[in-house]
Amino acid sequence: MKCKLATIPLALSLALFPAPQQALEISKIDLPDLGDSSGTLITAEEEKELGEAFFRSLHSQITISQDAEIQQYIQTLGQRLVEHSDMPSHPFYFFVVMENDINAFAGPGGYIGVNSGLILMTEAESELASVMGHEIGHVTQRHLYRSAEAASRLSIPTMAATLAAILLGTQSAAAAQAAIVAIQAGSVQFQINFTREHEEEADRVGMQTLAGAEFDPRSMPTFFERLQQSTRFYGQNVPEFLRTHPVTASRISDTRGRAETYPYKQYPDSLGYQLTKAKIRVMTGLNDTDTLNFFQSRLNQGTDDQRLVARYGLGLAMLKLQKFKEAEAILQDLHKAYPRQVQYTSALARTALDSRDFSTAVLRYKKLAEDYPENEAIKLDYINALIKVGKPEEAKDNLALLNPATQRLPIYWELLAQVYSYLKQPAESHRYLAEYYYVTGQIREAILQIRLAQKSKGLTAQLSSILADRLNFFLTQEYEIRRSR
Repeated sequence: MKCKLATIPLALSLALFPAPQQALEISKIDLPDLGDSSGTLITAEEEKELGEAFFRSLHSQITISQDAEIQQYIQTLGQRLVEHSDMPSHPFYFFVVMENDINAFAGPGGYIGVNSGLILMTEAESELASVMGHEIGHVTQRHLYRSAEAASRLSIPTMAATLAAILLGTQSAAAAQAAIVAIQAGSVQFQINFTREHEEEADRVGMQTLAGAEFDPRSMPTFFERLQQSTRFYGQNVPEFLRTHPVTASRISDTRGRAETYPYKQYPDSLGYQLTKAKIRVMTGLNDTDTLNFFQSRLNQGTDDQRLVARYGLGLAMLKLQKFKEAEAILQDLHKAYPRQVQYTSALARTALDSRDFSTAVLRYKKLAEDYPENEAIKLDYINALIKVGKPEEAKDNLALLNPATQRLPIYWELLAQVYSYLKQPAESHRYLAEYYYVTGQIREAILQIRLAQKSKGLTAQLSSILADRLNFFLTQEYEIRRSR
């Protein structure tokens, strides 16, 4: 598909590359909006394809969490909200971006990303849910499609990469600049409007979703207010979330007014939220000693749950530092005291795996898989342990039992490639490694893996045909990407 593209609007250029004084005027910038509400610009199938391409493009620009436990938490939380949205049957995919910057964004096809930095900034689960509910509102109201009049003339790879660059903004300035140059070079009219109405609408429907899902509606203005107050510490480095989601006094007042129409009650955080925050803090901590001190200082503070979370975080911090005996002791105590708390037992199994006690790791994960047969994160960890202990056939059987959503994750293709490598089937291993590279936005590496697979000995006619089809598909994708540059 070809397009006629003229120039990028000045408003978009300023949003992506603000001058120092403009960086502070965040109240004048709003979320990008690309399309119409009728669906005439993009079909359901095109939207699905665009969403998948968008997600692949993101992988090449930012670090997306591959931790199955974190992914399971954020997807479960998101789905709880979706069930109370205007589009409960619409497919949504939630993911965590492992960046300390404060950001969240909604992309095409229901793909919603939340930065680890934003998660850590929240002080209650309802605050995190309020941000996600707001982003769900942008999707259900089709804000991303309403004003992209040239969208149908852009190729899927071009539009996906451009959307990724725009929605990431200053978080990936180089990618954004490349996307804009590409569009200008192609003379394509790609119009994006930033409107206050869309933010207000997303707030309104997001709050309805929030309340319906049994989260605190008052958390939305509370979090917005804390974001606004925090801007004085950022100077010119205003978080991307505040550039695309300007928080003004009137917006806080509006959301607070709506929140007050709901009856007041207590909304306790789930332990899953608190444990996920602790895990993210360990994974993203820039200084391991500081992380240790953070949890140690909280061992005797707060509620019972908060003290347990501090012990869990301390155990994970010890594990990250490869202090396996200390981690084992902390996590073993937690497991004995709370044997039904899956995160404690899973971390204990991970300790055995990371310390290369593979037989113990397999036993622990096997017991977990039996106790929690619906837990996909445990299944993935169990499969990983089976591979490391040299049981590829058993790992292969367990991979086949994963649900369809899990089988779309990059880790699925990576584990499948490892299984066939252990089974001494290089063609299949290269084939599935190609799929892993493709879903993580590395098209050139995917092509290389397919060509390596084609050089393997003893290829069947069926496998040769599959490899030829995939190579042709990847080459076509690469051509579309190159043509847009």
